[in-house]
Amino acid sequence: MSAPTSVLSDGTILRLVEEGQITVKPWDPSMVQPASIDLRLGNTFRVFHNHRTAAIDLAAPPQNLTEQLQITDEEPFIIHPGEFVLGRTLEWVELPDDVVARIEGKSSLGRLGLIVHATAGFVDPGWKGTLTLEITNLTRVPIKLWAGKPIAQLSFMTLDAPALRPYGHPELGSHYHGQVEATESRYEGGRAASQSSAARTSGDD
Repeated sequence: MSAPTSVLSDGTILRLVEEGQITVKPWDPSMVQPASIDLRLGNTFRVFHNHRTAAIDLAAPPQNLTEQLQITDEEPFIIHPGEFVLGRTLEWVELPDDVVARIEGKSSLGRLGLIVHATAGFVDPGWKGTLTLEITNLTRVPIKLWAGKPIAQLSFMTLDAPALRPYGHPELGSHYHGQVEATESRYEGGRAASQSSAARTSGDD
């Protein structure tokens, strides 16, 4: 029988980071919560240019729909009511082949109407890179975002066995492996139908 999966506690997270099995850079032990770690906001964003396309057709996804913007520590990024932008975490994260993670919003920010992920909450075993945030302002007033401030939290879970093909495996076509900046969608539309089922079910394709 397979061993049950479990959410990692603060003590286990600290131990696995210290042993180098999980990598989080820059690492600040004070960001560790009882069963997660806090993640901070990076300084790059991708904003959408709606005038460049009449519609997003998933059978033929448009290219260059977003533009990258960068802020300094002294200036905020202002997200307006109803706006959707892509951001990234300050932290670079690496997972072993037997650990997955979930990125979640912070309750205190959610209560202010700020959502940090829509669907990209799952982080596959073998992942290496910063994490792209899908940020939406649900309020009727602008919200100022500051680089380096806590924006999300990451929890970790063990697998029943190491993944046979972790994220980044040559057979998977892992589009975002090693990403540094906020990365726009690399969805390939019709070509996805020709990929193997195993490749399609990769958590962050």
